[in-house]
Amino acid sequence: MGLSAGQLRKLIIRDTLEELGDWSPAAENLLMGTAAQESGLGVRIKKGRSLGIYLISPAAHRAVWDKYLVDHPELASTVRGLAGQRSFLKNPQNELVTNLKYATAIAWLVYKRCGHPLPENASPEELARYWYRHFHRRPNGRLEDFLRNYHQRVAPAPTLVA
Repeated sequence: MGLSAGQLRKLIIRDTLEELGDWSPAAENLLMGTAAQESGLGVRIKKGRSLGIYLISPAAHRAVWDKYLVDHPELASTVRGLAGQRSFLKNPQNELVTNLKYATAIAWLVYKRCGHPLPENASPEELARYWYRHFHRRPNGRLEDFLRNYHQRVAPAPTLVA
């Protein structure tokens, strides 16, 4: 992918959440954990029909637009502004693969449309539970998998200073 976890966090996730007016450390960490769990932070960007660093299915993508953004026109306009002008009209699903900010916005809205608030200052365990309840749609993902991927890819061990 050529993008470090730090770059993904600061340049894509944080910036996108700020544009949506939803930035918080917990939201940022949740999306980092989701990308780590779903795609290994971009190691694989297609699994079955699911696409992008968050492996969002076409059905989940459509549901965000048809069941959530339809009732939030200003937010829909902001999200649409993140998408490529021509490419979105030709193949909106492809934006999940080729446009990290758009994919991040859609991943966040998958969570937001569930209507349950994300705990402030959520621990990795709370993030894993939130992911499992509101994003996870496959029978093979487990809380333990999320936590392992989060700790390996998102929260590296602290550096010891001598």
